[in-house]
Amino acid sequence: MPWEFEPRSFAIEFDDAGNPIKFFTPDFYLPDEDLFIEITTMSQKLVTKKNRKVRRLLELHPDVRCKVLYQRDYLHLVVKYGLEEPGQLDEAPLPSRIPGPPEIIRLDEAGAEAG
Repeated sequence: MPWEFEPRSFAIEFDDAGNPIKFFTPDFYLPDEDLFIEITTMSQKLVTKKNRKVRRLLELHPDVRCKVLYQRDYLHLVVKYGLEEPGQLDEAPLPSRIPGPPEIIRLDEAGAEAG
């Protein structure tokens, strides 16, 4: 899957004259999905600050798609692909907020995802 590292910065705060004074640069861009990814594995205080920046990005740039992956999301991926041992997941705190709108997945009678 093609990806780009910090390919673009978005203005998220402006001075009284309308000049940009604060920017947000998502970590990755997935061009095939037209999706920016922000990864945060830091302290809760910094996670809250980053969530605020992503919300501001989406308010000012509603055409931009950006998802936040939290520490636990990241650890699930590295365990899934064999880069870390499963014990790492026990140490990771749950995110305080699930990113993005809720997704509805329909299951069949056996509990499998219905297509």
